[in-house]
Amino acid sequence: MEKIYISTEFIKLDQLLKFVNAVEGGGMAKNVILDGLVKVNGEVAFQRGKKLREGDIVEFNNENYIISKEEK
Repeated sequence: MEKIYISTEFIKLDQLLKFVNAVEGGGMAKNVILDGLVKVNGEVAFQRGKKLREGDIVEFNNENYIISKEEK
């Protein structure tokens, strides 16, 4: 499981997929989310603007990402 460090309160699901280079761009992020290929905390997520906070786990394409607050 890969830790993704954020310095803000949250990151949106489509932004996360682009940030970790799991998709090529925003259009592809939108499509994989709407196709039901992304899970957040074990449940399929259809909201590309879903806010991910510390402790949330995202599953996509056999990869797992956990959101962590940036260490200061």
